[in-house]
Amino acid sequence: MVAAIYRDESRRVLATLIRLLGGFDLAEEAMQEAFAAAIERWPRDGVPTNPRAWLVSTGRFKAIDTLRRRTRFDASVAHLATQIETEAQAAKDHDEAEMADDRLRLIFTCCHPALAPQAQVALTLRELCGLTTEEIARAFLSSPATIAQRIVRAKSKIRDARIPYEVPSRENLPERLDSVLQVIYLVFNEGYSASSGTELTRSDLSSEAIRLGRLLASLLPDTEVTGLLALMLFQESRRGARTTDQGELILLADQDRATWNRALIDEAKIIVQRALAAPPIGGYTIQAAIAAVHAEAAVATATDWSKIVSLYDLLLQINPSPVIELNRAVAVSMRDGPRAGLDLIEVILSDGTMGDYHLAHAARADLCRQLGRTSDARRSYHRAIELVKQAPERRFLERRLNELKQT
Repeated sequence: MVAAIYRDESRRVLATLIRLLGGFDLAEEAMQEAFAAAIERWPRDGVPTNPRAWLVSTGRFKAIDTLRRRTRFDASVAHLATQIETEAQAAKDHDEAEMADDRLRLIFTCCHPALAPQAQVALTLRELCGLTTEEIARAFLSSPATIAQRIVRAKSKIRDARIPYEVPSRENLPERLDSVLQVIYLVFNEGYSASSGTELTRSDLSSEAIRLGRLLASLLPDTEVTGLLALMLFQESRRGARTTDQGELILLADQDRATWNRALIDEAKIIVQRALAAPPIGGYTIQAAIAAVHAEAAVATATDWSKIVSLYDLLLQINPSPVIELNRAVAVSMRDGPRAGLDLIEVILSDGTMGDYHLAHAARADLCRQLGRTSDARRSYHRAIELVKQAPERRFLERRLNELKQT
């Protein structure tokens, strides 16, 4: 019971406590104490009607108690304790509108330009969404130690520079937007295709990313904001078709398109058309246009791969990256055949940048399999299996490898 509420509500509770208490560390401690109290009291007294408000209120008063104890040793915290206690009398922590906006405030605080861009994203993923340093490291293709250092330094910078916990003024929004969009999309991706664990998806994260995307689009009608929202909606529309009832992975080409969520697709089409009509066009909008091409095909064989390759060409001009190059190579293989795609993937892998990216090896393995290069396919499947962190993907790759062994 408490565990389920922790999963659903802990990051919302934390975001509100940061607003009320004025700092990360005190808020994190207060949240943990509030949930500890819930574990003790709820089985006896029952779950409150509004668990989130109960946890916020309890966390706030736990923080006041903590600060009161510290005043015995550090008189400098006495004023803070008094201030928090006075504000608590107004009970604004129960204001649902305020609480609903707290996660957006937290994103902009974590994405303040005083922080390094990579630190902005890492801190927000950790504090806003509760991802572990290991999960964030995989998203960044980095090491957990590096991510942990970024988070600690970012918190210190926010504290020392007194970075405000607020949504910036409209004239200051654009300079903060790129990092915010990156954060939202990384959160969505972690929910759409979890970086590790026993399940392919985490609907709580992808749903929260879409909520934040909608909220940001209403606050700032920027082309890339709407482009990102359209992209997330297109991808979310396929969630139910991506796994079997047993949780096994189903590739895009094999999905039952009749189960795709047409309401989300129709909404996304309207949004991406609006974004495409309002240049300059950015990377998220182009990715949404690619997703729209997939959505327009009634069956996989009807996909316009030439259009998708052209869109990837445009995307690479705007946002060159090895991951986009890999996606383009796969699209080329669908348009021109596996040999053409494999040649491109060999070049991508040759510089070592994607050596630890399991999807690069999985793509190479599949193209080698199609070309009858069984030994090369086996080696690449083995390497992909070594690197993959997600159980459904691992089982899929193992099945493909076992199929090769039987030939």
